Amino acid sequence: MRQAFLYTAALGILLSFSGAAHAQHAPAFEDCPATVQAKHTLPHLIFDARSRAYRSAIADAARGPVNFAGRYILAEWGCGAGCVMAAAIDIHSGRVTSLPFTVSDWPLDVSEPLSYRADSCLISVQGSRNESREHGTFWYAFDGKAFKLQATLPPRGH
Repeated sequence: MRQAFLYTAALGILLSFSGAAHAQHAPAFEDCPATVQAKHTLPHLIFDARSRAYRSAIADAARGPVNFAGRYILAEWGCGAGCVMAAAIDIHSGRVTSLPFTVSDWPLDVSEPLSYRADSCLISVQGSRNESREHGTFWYAFDGKAFKLQATLPPRGH
């Protein structure tokens, strides 16, 4: 009986915390600071499976300055009318990590569906991912290996 009570109490506490996780707010770029490093000679690029088909666009972007998460160059390219893809290029290792989805159907008042900064590991994605019906603003943190969803906000005006 006591074990059942403890289990029920623990489950209630867990559910109250998980409910709080769904009440999301827009992160700020300052929430994930990164120290911008000077670009050195770019090493040989190491493509992931998704980015291999876009080697030329990525190699062209790799010649630019660090523009994301301190030591990365975020390369962007089109994938059709109103569609964008991206990948982070590590200036030290040459490793290329693709954004795991395409971005399309962004709001008319948005000229750039991806927002990011050289001094932050956060990226804001506005629109639809992989042409799904779910629209909004999606915040991801990049840890050097993967883009991890931090928050989902409904489209403006909803």
